Amino acid sequence: MTGVVIVGTQWGDEGKGKATDQLGERVDYVVRYSGGNNAGHTVVVGDEKYALHLLPSGVLNKNCTPVIGNGVVVDLGVLFEEIDGLAARGVSIDHLLISANAHIITAYHQVIDRVTERFLGKRKIGTTGRGVGPAYADKVNRMGIRIQDIFDESILRQKVAAALEQKNALLVKVYNRPAISANEVTDQLLGYAERVRPMMTDTAAVLNDALDDGKVVLFEGAQAHHLDVDFGTYPYVTSSSPIAAGACTGSGVGPTRIDRIIGIAKAYTTRVGEGPFPGELLDEVGERLRQAGGEFGTTTGRPRRCGWFDALVVRQAARINALTDVFLTKLDVLTGWDKIPVIVGYDINGRRHDAMPMTQTELHHATPIYEYLDGWTEDISAARSFDDLPATTQTYVRRLEEMVGVRISGIGVGPGREQTIVVHDLL
Repeated sequence: MTGVVIVGTQWGDEGKGKATDQLGERVDYVVRYSGGNNAGHTVVVGDEKYALHLLPSGVLNKNCTPVIGNGVVVDLGVLFEEIDGLAARGVSIDHLLISANAHIITAYHQVIDRVTERFLGKRKIGTTGRGVGPAYADKVNRMGIRIQDIFDESILRQKVAAALEQKNALLVKVYNRPAISANEVTDQLLGYAERVRPMMTDTAAVLNDALDDGKVVLFEGAQAHHLDVDFGTYPYVTSSSPIAAGACTGSGVGPTRIDRIIGIAKAYTTRVGEGPFPGELLDEVGERLRQAGGEFGTTTGRPRRCGWFDALVVRQAARINALTDVFLTKLDVLTGWDKIPVIVGYDINGRRHDAMPMTQTELHHATPIYEYLDGWTEDISAARSFDDLPATTQTYVRRLEEMVGVRISGIGVGPGREQTIVVHDLL
C-alpha cells in the first residue's frame, strides 16, 4: 500500500504540477481530489510546455491512470477542450476516470460567480470567475448537479429547474440580469453524456482496490494550504479543502491509507487574488522576482504578487498537513541576489510573533522580520545533485529546512522535467 499526497504549502502556484509529473512515471494512479478549473498546473517536458487545469498532471505519463475524484467540481466544456487540446498534440486521455459523484459547474454557476464579484466591489474575493465557488455552494446546499445526473434526463431537468428558481430570482431582482433558461442548461449538459459515459465510474472503489493490490496512488492537490476554506486566510480562500486531509474526503480513500505527504514550497512566495500577504514586495524587487520567475497565472494570466520565502507560512502548513517531505521549487530564480531575505517572524503592534497569528486582523497588521542569507551568482540550472550546488545555495536550502522543520527531499532548479535534484527518494 502506497498512498502519497502532494499539497501546496503557500498560496498556490508552487509547482505542484512539476512534482506530480516527476513522480508520475513511478505511480499507477494520479488523482485530483479538490478544486476545479480555477487551478492551473504547468508541466514542461523537453521543449513542450503543457498547461493543465482540470486534468491531473500525471496524464502526460501514459502508464499512469488519471482520476478526477468526487471532491472536484467539473466544467465539462473545459474538460473536453483540454482533452482535445492534448489529443491534438499526440497525448491520449482515453484512460481518464471521473467519479460519478463529482459535481458539475454549470453556466449559471459562472454567471453567479462573475456578477457577485462585481457586486462586492472593493470587498471582492478575487475569484477566477469560473463558477467554482457557486458550484461548491450548491453542493453544500444540496442543490448540486453531479456527473451521474446527466444520464437521467428527468432527474436532471428537475434539479436544474429547482436550482434556477432561486438563482433567477437573484439575478433578475438583485443583479438586474436576465434570467437563465433551465432547458438550455439541461440540454447543454445532456449533450456531454455519451462522451462522459466511458469515463464515469466508482473511483473510490477503483482507488481502494488499487491500494489493496499494492499499487502506488498519488493524490494531487490543487491550490494550497493557505487557500483552504478552513485553515487558509479566510475569506480570501478557495471553496474546497486542498489540504492533505481533503485527499481522503475528495477521493473516498481513508486516512490510514496515506503513507507520505509531500509539501510543495516555492523558494520564495507568491499569491494571486485578494487577501493578506505580509511579505508582499510592492517595489522593483518584487517586480524582479515576478519577471525572473515568470509569475503570471497559468489559468488567468494575472500577475502574481511576490515576496521572499515566509517560514511561518510553510511551517504552519507543515504542521497541519503532517508533512513528511518538502519539495522546494524554483530555486534557480534566486540566482543573482547578493543577500536573500527570509521571513522568520512578524512584528504585530510592537510584539514579535514566531508563528502565524490566529486572527485575520492581526495578519493584516503583520510586518515581516527578516533573516538575511548569502546569495549566489552561479547558474544552478544544470545541477543534478545537492553537491553540485554552490555552498551558499546549500546553506540557503539547509536553513529553510531548519525553519520549516521538515526535510527537503527534492529541489527544482528549472522548469524542465529533468531539472530536479533528488535529495531523498520521494517514493
